[in-house]
Amino acid sequence: MFATSTFSFYFFKMLTHITIQLPPLNRGIHLITHLVQKEIGKLPANGLLHIFLTHTSAGLLINENADPDVRSDLEAYLEKLVPENAPYFRHTIEGPDDMPAHIKNMFTGNSLSIPIINGSLGLGIWQGIYLCEFRSHGGSRKLILSVIS
Repeated sequence: MFATSTFSFYFFKMLTHITIQLPPLNRGIHLITHLVQKEIGKLPANGLLHIFLTHTSAGLLINENADPDVRSDLEAYLEKLVPENAPYFRHTIEGPDDMPAHIKNMFTGNSLSIPIINGSLGLGIWQGIYLCEFRSHGGSRKLILSVIS
């Protein structure tokens, strides 16, 4: 069964950009929902949150946040899918983890859009926002949060 709703098209009246700098994180998949919510503060009644990661060796995703084993399984799968030190990589000047990090970014992407419904992020009950750090020493990561209402 599909739910439908009728709405009128209108121009959004407000666009706010918030830039946040995340501290360096270890390689892994890190839950950042709470950091994003803290930075954006009070949400409008309805709108859209767009999150853009300004890096190509890390990624963003929305996934289950109830069981931490999901994160380690996802990371293990990506490591197996794109191993370091593959003999066919030519881009190696930045280290053995850099080219695999760029390829993993192709799978996760570097932006997310989340609806804002009744003043809350429209995430599912078990969903969270994650930063995927694909480098061993990736450094600080910058996110641009755009709230459209």
